[in-house]
Amino acid sequence: MADILIMGELLVEIMRDEADGQLNEAGIFRGPYASGAPAICAGSAARLGSQVTLVGGVGEDDFGKCLLDKLKACNIDISHITVSKKVATGVAFNMNFHDGSRKFIYHMGNSAAVEAKSPDGVYEGLKDMHIMGCSLACKKEYAREIIKTMHKAYNAGASISFDPNIRKELLTDASFNDTIEEVLQHTSVFLPGKEELLLTMKEDSVERAIERCFTYPNLEMVLMKNGSKGSVFYKKGAEPQSYGVYKVIQKDATGSGDCFDGAFLAALTQNKPLDTACKWAAAAGALNAAAFGPMEGDISLDNVTKMIEG
Repeated sequence: MADILIMGELLVEIMRDEADGQLNEAGIFRGPYASGAPAICAGSAARLGSQVTLVGGVGEDDFGKCLLDKLKACNIDISHITVSKKVATGVAFNMNFHDGSRKFIYHMGNSAAVEAKSPDGVYEGLKDMHIMGCSLACKKEYAREIIKTMHKAYNAGASISFDPNIRKELLTDASFNDTIEEVLQHTSVFLPGKEELLLTMKEDSVERAIERCFTYPNLEMVLMKNGSKGSVFYKKGAEPQSYGVYKVIQKDATGSGDCFDGAFLAALTQNKPLDTACKWAAAAGALNAAAFGPMEGDISLDNVTKMIEG
């Protein structure tokens, strides 16, 4: 029985070892690292004590083994991850700029990353299903499988959480906006970055975007990530609450937003106070940024607690 169900692309990530190292030039890369936003989020939630089931696909190859070994080490339920003999594990190549922005090249469209089917037998007692926009943008057919799973979870009584997590490199299908709208109609917990909030709500100010968020029938809370400025928590009918960041020596910001999501959802599904959930999120994001690699941060309940308590 899972607390959290996540379905989406599973990848390994091959990363430039220094900022501004171009992807079109010969140079040094590091990896493979287990990655994919759903896996990163699942790892954060599981390491903080939630029971997490991950649905996805890998190839029967060394990259697939890299992923499965890492997921098992995080205590994630991988029984609904398919292992394909026909197609390879998905790969992302990543470079970081000095200003913190990133560029990706994805090899996913014909990989095992977008081959998984909507599962059965995972919805009894489920508290939350988490969806990420990057997963919906991978491939139209895969997005429909995720939406099918969302409806099963919603009808079983689970809440739906959503991080739009939009990657411009994946936006190739004109129906993507319709898919996002269908998810928002079922979402209870919305976890956007500031720019994603404005983009998905089609507004030019945070205030108007938040107002529009709460016109959706199920949407109860928004936790907006704003990079080095921290985050702001909004709850329907309440005053917003701002949260700062925990200072670390940053080595790599890749995956920190996904770890932020996972920690917040772990606290929610464990019935922690909302204030605690927001602090767990900030601490997990910081811990991940202190290590190189998407899932390499030393996230644990002890380390999150120590960071919060200072």
